[in-house]
Amino acid sequence: MNIKDYMQTLGQQAKQASRPIAKANTGVKNSALFTIAEKLQNDRQNILDANQEDMNKGRTNGLEDALLDRLELTPDRFQTMIAGLEQVASLPDPVGEVSDMKYMPSGIQVGKMRVPLGVIGIIYESRPNVTVEAASLCLKSGNACILRGGSEAINANQAIAKSIDAGLVESGLPKNAVQVINTTDRAAVGELITMPDYVDVIVPRGGKGLIERISKDSRVPVIKHLHGVCHVYIDSEADEEKALKIALNAKTQRYGTCNTMETLLVSSAVADSILPKLASLYEEKGVELRGCKHTLSIIGAIKPASEEDWDEEYLAPILSIKVVQGIDEAIAHINQYGSAHTDAIVTENYTKSRQFITEVDSSSVMINASTRFADGFEYGLGAEIGISTDKIHARGPVGLEGLTSQKYIVLGDGHIRT
Repeated sequence: MNIKDYMQTLGQQAKQASRPIAKANTGVKNSALFTIAEKLQNDRQNILDANQEDMNKGRTNGLEDALLDRLELTPDRFQTMIAGLEQVASLPDPVGEVSDMKYMPSGIQVGKMRVPLGVIGIIYESRPNVTVEAASLCLKSGNACILRGGSEAINANQAIAKSIDAGLVESGLPKNAVQVINTTDRAAVGELITMPDYVDVIVPRGGKGLIERISKDSRVPVIKHLHGVCHVYIDSEADEEKALKIALNAKTQRYGTCNTMETLLVSSAVADSILPKLASLYEEKGVELRGCKHTLSIIGAIKPASEEDWDEEYLAPILSIKVVQGIDEAIAHINQYGSAHTDAIVTENYTKSRQFITEVDSSSVMINASTRFADGFEYGLGAEIGISTDKIHARGPVGLEGLTSQKYIVLGDGHIRT
């Protein structure tokens, strides 16, 4: 297979499909999403079998536990995937939404209309449910998409692609509106990110190395996040019960996700009291702790944290802990070492809460809640295309609105400029 010719063909087909998708009305798009959900349910066992084949190959090839966790499509995760698809169908359609209409002195009306981006190329690793999330969000927002999943998930992704194709065809929409690349050749990614004539936006989801490469080499605009170094800061005025629950959940609810806490910051005023309790909870979960000198003096037999630990995304049962003097030092640490993804404070002090959400420069900032809530589904977006730590166009979980742009519209009645 000539990869360049193959990708050029996909690009041409996506561009052609983007026009009817962009003008499809909400009812047609919703009907397509429900039909795809039905096809996926009908093909459920084939998809789970294909995923099991991927899992077996992953284990044979020595895939890390965190990646195996992302790769696995359990029956519960399958149903969550379907629920996300149906929730996207139930969300308001952003396309065509008109805002900010106002009369100008000349008599014309000027406003903005929300429109699709066009063709979106999405590159992701491991998680096959992203194929459905990406397809649903792109379709509902009026975009065509080219999806390139990780080689480790090739069988599940191709099985899912067949269900999506069948749903699109039955709904009367062009099946090329969603195209899943059927080769594991890495050259396909190089071609996808250098086709500005056909692709309008690239969204990479994966490890830091992948995203840095895409950002460096792409000739197409990129919506990205590099990695998730998320923090929880336990303040001197935190409710201890809340702090214990949040710090445990943020780290152990799932290890291989970008919104999992990687560094715990604790005020020195409560460190002696709360750290031994947390250490016991983490020990029960099998979490390896790495601490600053102050932390080591309190909970003893753990590894010392190195400078590199503070900006490490472990995606594993490993946690760095640092004792800080107060909120100012906590915020300074987060802004220096964090990845601008998600950070949380646990405190009962209103003023400190306001300071934290104002001064922490991240895409999601939380008060008295686990970082694991930084998710499109939990935010009511139905699903997400990714979590952007960029500051231009889209920031935080990227849902339907993040996959659209705005154009100015002008209403006149024979008006001419004098």
